[in-house]
Amino acid sequence: MTQIFDNPADFADEALDGFVAANRGYVARVDGGVVRSTEVPAGQVALVVGGGSGHYPAFAGLVGPGLATASACGNMFASPAAGQVYRVAKAANAGGGVLLSYGNYAGDVLHFGQAQLRLNAEGIETRTVLVTDDIASAPLDQIEKRRGIAGDLTVFKIAGAAAEAGLKLDDVERLAIRTNYRTRSLGVAFDGCTLPGADAPLFTVPAGHMSLGLGIHGEPGISDHPMPTASELADLLVSKLLADKPDDAGTRVVPIVNGLGTVKYDELFLLYGKIEKLLTAAGLTVVEPECGELVTSLDMSGLSLTLLWLDEELEQYWAAPADTPAFRKGNLEPRARRELAGPEAEEAADVERPTPAAAALGRLAAELLGQVRDVVVEHEEELGRLDAIAGDGDHGIGMRRGVDAAVAAARQAAANDGGASVARILTAAGEAWSERAGGTSGALWGSAVIAAGLALGNQDSYSGEDAAAAVTAFTDAITALGKAEPGDKTMVDALLPFQDSFLTAFGGGATVAGSLVAAAAAATDAAGRTAELRPLKGRARPLAEKSLGHPDPGAVSFALIATRISAHISPTGTWLANPEPAEQGAQA
Repeated sequence: MTQIFDNPADFADEALDGFVAANRGYVARVDGGVVRSTEVPAGQVALVVGGGSGHYPAFAGLVGPGLATASACGNMFASPAAGQVYRVAKAANAGGGVLLSYGNYAGDVLHFGQAQLRLNAEGIETRTVLVTDDIASAPLDQIEKRRGIAGDLTVFKIAGAAAEAGLKLDDVERLAIRTNYRTRSLGVAFDGCTLPGADAPLFTVPAGHMSLGLGIHGEPGISDHPMPTASELADLLVSKLLADKPDDAGTRVVPIVNGLGTVKYDELFLLYGKIEKLLTAAGLTVVEPECGELVTSLDMSGLSLTLLWLDEELEQYWAAPADTPAFRKGNLEPRARRELAGPEAEEAADVERPTPAAAALGRLAAELLGQVRDVVVEHEEELGRLDAIAGDGDHGIGMRRGVDAAVAAARQAAANDGGASVARILTAAGEAWSERAGGTSGALWGSAVIAAGLALGNQDSYSGEDAAAAVTAFTDAITALGKAEPGDKTMVDALLPFQDSFLTAFGGGATVAGSLVAAAAAATDAAGRTAELRPLKGRARPLAEKSLGHPDPGAVSFALIATRISAHISPTGTWLANPEPAEQGAQA
């Protein structure tokens, strides 16, 4: 049990502050995580890793020359918010592009994905490689659904070494993808972990047993088994990983025996000795193994075995030197410290001069967000009841938290001297929505609001085509991040008909206001028809039958919002605060 803290709610932040204080020669604190405190060559690819706290040395402990450039650090076992990832990546960027890499968990995928969309929109080329090494979490023919556990280290190490060697983003990404494909892991737990301030572990294992296939966020294993001897455990782990090896595996392999928190080093060494003998007996050559705590889970009693099958190119980068607070290999020349701009300097450098048109449209955007909040408040309980039928009942509360924060952020941005552009206002609103609401809907709505703002930008004038671009950007952000398709019973089932109807009406000569009215009607009709569908995504999926006959809460909330926005705009006949004369732009 974790016992050293003042306030459990501050545990993650205070632990990160202390880590930075103890490792100033390696890392510096930035909003949302840590970044190297030493110089990074101009044009080098920035490898940004991250995830929830509680896994040290992952993720902050792996920041340094030869490995990660920065780490975004969320709360205990929780994804960092999209805004945190974005700010960390911005601080890490050296001009060569950004590679984001992290374990394949829904929250991380959504929030890192939202940050990626924003970075790319700003001209910072950004890619993602998910780590999917855990063989217990999905079968081999569904490898893309596997979660990431201790195999994070192999992907980060080889990608970081490739970046350090000066390879371009295409090649760093290629090597990270190949490393992930050739990495397999399997873990066992003897007891669960306890979050700071909690009075009980997240799961327990029956006495005399172990849990096979655990996760690193306190998820229990997929099955319990009588406690084996060390030799039996080694045979179990090795045999299951060898049975799952990649097609082009070869015979050179890196074994990593990873302690999850409380298994002592002597025990890990004992087990490693037995594992190495089994690998050798299987005709494999062991290359530069690791044995110790590398990806932990607070005080979990457990361990994992990872195997990375090398090829000649991967072996070169696995063997390359690295120097971080928690992982060191070979020797690197000392690096000069670099000066990082503090938050005040960054804010001063980020002064925007909005055009009159963009400032006026920004004020309208803030006004519309107020309307969105009003309709969410009116229907908060209804949305919660609808979500509780086959979910956890928090959709109304989450939407309320998100939109409250978005409105406050938008109004604060708009209140600046000279106002702010619609891009700045919607970006601030989207960031606040994502960070305050949390969860899937928070990430999706935050991402979509930001995308719409970036599409509108800070222009001298606006036309109907700009509104159409914002609708498309909003829709694309949600479909790209959420991966939902029509018929999955999600918000997308109302969103896509909204987009199609808007673009059809606008393309046929309707005004933006008229197109919004038609689109809102289409969204409302489509949301109602989701009652006929079985959910294929999200938490409602296991209760598909129970969901039949009830519309999807995400689709309903979107339709309500679309209807309120269209009703607010339609009386004026225009979406522009200062409409351009007809001859200067398309019909507004």
